[in-house]
Amino acid sequence: MVTPQIPTPTTPPPTPEELAALQEAERKQKVIIASIVAGIVLLLILLGVAIFFLLQPATPTDKIRDVFIIVVALESLVIGVALIVLILQLASLINLLENEVKPILHATTETVNTLRGTAEFLGENVVEPVIKLNGYLAGLRRMLELMGIKPK
Repeated sequence: MVTPQIPTPTTPPPTPEELAALQEAERKQKVIIASIVAGIVLLLILLGVAIFFLLQPATPTDKIRDVFIIVVALESLVIGVALIVLILQLASLINLLENEVKPILHATTETVNTLRGTAEFLGENVVEPVIKLNGYLAGLRRMLELMGIKPK
């Protein structure tokens, strides 16, 4: 007995835009991994320096001072990284405003101006003559009523 083969659907090759997006995602992932590794290495170095200072013969006050200096340095490092992230997010927001929001606002302004022109055109060329015609017809109907002719 022969089993029929079911054709497997083939996916089309990715477009250049999709390839660029995939490469960008891979690059971002590599940067994130490298940042995490660098942070861990830096933390280990700071921990090693702290242990080194704690093992040195000194008074307890000197040891506490050295540990607090290391803690303040680590805190400064964290604040610096937070500021860098903040600056990058701000740059991303500015880019979004300039490249996406500004064109949308420009297109909306053009649309509103077009609608304003269309409303003026319709008001002058359609609505005004219809209102005048209705006025003339109402006057004609009233004149016929006064003459004794009843319009239906």
